[in-house]
Amino acid sequence: MRICLVLEGCYPYVFGGVSTWMHQYINQMQEHEFVLWVIGANAEKRGKFVYELPENVVEVHEVFLDDALQVKEKGKMSHIFSEKELESLSELMQMRRPDWETLFSLYHDKHLNPMAFLKSETFLDLLIKICKEQYPYIAFADAFHTMRSMLLPVLYLMGSEVPEADVYHAICTGYGGLLACLGGYVHKKDVLLTEHGIYTREREEEIIRAKWVVPSFKKQWIAFFYMLSDMIYQRAFRVTCLFTNAMRTQIQMGCAPGKCRVIENGIDYDRLSGIPLKEEDGWVDIGAVVRLAPIKDIKTMIYAFFELSAHVKNVRLHIMGGVDDEEYAQECYELVKQLKLENIIFTGRVDIVKYMEKLDFTILTSISEGQPLSVLESFAARRPCVTTDVGCCRELLEGKEEDVYGKAGYYVAPMYRDGLALAMEKMCESRSRRLRMGKNGQARVKAYYRQERMIRLYRELYEEVIQKSGWNRI
Repeated sequence: MRICLVLEGCYPYVFGGVSTWMHQYINQMQEHEFVLWVIGANAEKRGKFVYELPENVVEVHEVFLDDALQVKEKGKMSHIFSEKELESLSELMQMRRPDWETLFSLYHDKHLNPMAFLKSETFLDLLIKICKEQYPYIAFADAFHTMRSMLLPVLYLMGSEVPEADVYHAICTGYGGLLACLGGYVHKKDVLLTEHGIYTREREEEIIRAKWVVPSFKKQWIAFFYMLSDMIYQRAFRVTCLFTNAMRTQIQMGCAPGKCRVIENGIDYDRLSGIPLKEEDGWVDIGAVVRLAPIKDIKTMIYAFFELSAHVKNVRLHIMGGVDDEEYAQECYELVKQLKLENIIFTGRVDIVKYMEKLDFTILTSISEGQPLSVLESFAARRPCVTTDVGCCRELLEGKEEDVYGKAGYYVAPMYRDGLALAMEKMCESRSRRLRMGKNGQARVKAYYRQERMIRLYRELYEEVIQKSGWNRI
């Protein structure tokens, strides 16, 4: 089977998180060929892969959003829009539920120039009508530039060259979901969706905090990403997520319950389960396996550790991971200097199996997560965790309803500095508690979160596609 994986902003350009999962996933699926259709922000990343691609990756198609800015208008637009086309464009501009097949036909099949449309009288007429009806008290210039910013990448992506595959498997909604649906439209193949986090909710949180978004249009930007999610929720044959609450969210957002599945993350349990516990040396060592990025909220981690250090002596924090956001990373380094925390170590990327021997427990302070691999890996190595109550972290720490393994750590609200400090202090004060919780976590991972189980369930998903299509195996 030839599977097109549609990825946005992760593999194969950056380490960690979804990228780690994706690399392991492809390596485990040696019976299939994979085509990577990857979306990046900046064209300067073209070909700069941080992973050595597995042999069963047979093609890579790169698309960069900043290339949309290079699209030139080629004379005045000559296309005369039908009533159906105008209605679809109007619905798109209002972030409703446009006829995507009509839009695909316009911008892929007929190769309509995105910039020609955005500079046309047709676009201006549609926008004026929408503004009069919906934004009568908002500056027209703000509406004009916001709408162009929203539409340009979408119209540009719809004109992309589509790789051939037997199925189009998106690993997020958003722009990735758009390309997967385009692939399904062009080659008349099934579309699958796997969400690690709820992409739309993550974009919503970013937009609420974003300074670059005109305040009066934050609601519209949020609606824009909900519209893109709805597209693939409606068109996908199967939609998977990592835990039950995420599936409930997908259903609340309009995905049909009958197509939803939960497939938990899985890790290489045997690789981590034999790591020896750290011997007592008078220090308590805390590890954070995390990229330096705002969504991981490293600053709250640093502040919480500062408070912990005022109450508990001989503690160290090891922040292990690459830099995802250079500006944010520099702010974190400066904060450590300002607080004079000599017991925080930024290690960069490390071999987690070797480094885990130095740790007593781990911490995760993310604002948003799905089902973090770092927590599962920590449990497999018998290290308990302190986490924020995001994604399914609470479920990982306390177990599902049928789970009998016991508590494996503490969770607190996101950005709750005092709560994080207190939870770390509880973990620091008792080695026997850490050992008990670590044992509980290891038993839970062994029972529910092994890689073998996850791969079996995805193989069954692809088998469903094969059976639905009625293919004859060679």
